[in-house]
Amino acid sequence: MEDYKKRLGGLADKLKKEPPKTPVQEVQSVKQATPKEPEVQFNNRIPKALLKLVKAYGLEHEVSLQDINIQALEFYLKNYNKDK
Repeated sequence: MEDYKKRLGGLADKLKKEPPKTPVQEVQSVKQATPKEPEVQFNNRIPKALLKLVKAYGLEHEVSLQDINIQALEFYLKNYNKDK
């Protein structure tokens, strides 16, 4: 028990003698968000099996369903206009 008291007392003395080490924080500027085009809601019905495939693709590639839909529609319209 005496040994414990000595170690505890030594710790208190050490804490009193040494100034506390304050962590230094880095200041980073806030990035300005680029303005987005206004979004609207778009609902459609698709086969259940296709939805499962799209969700699985999104999980595997870490892409949201919204982004998949936008990319697919843009790709379709880009290629559709080439054919006509």
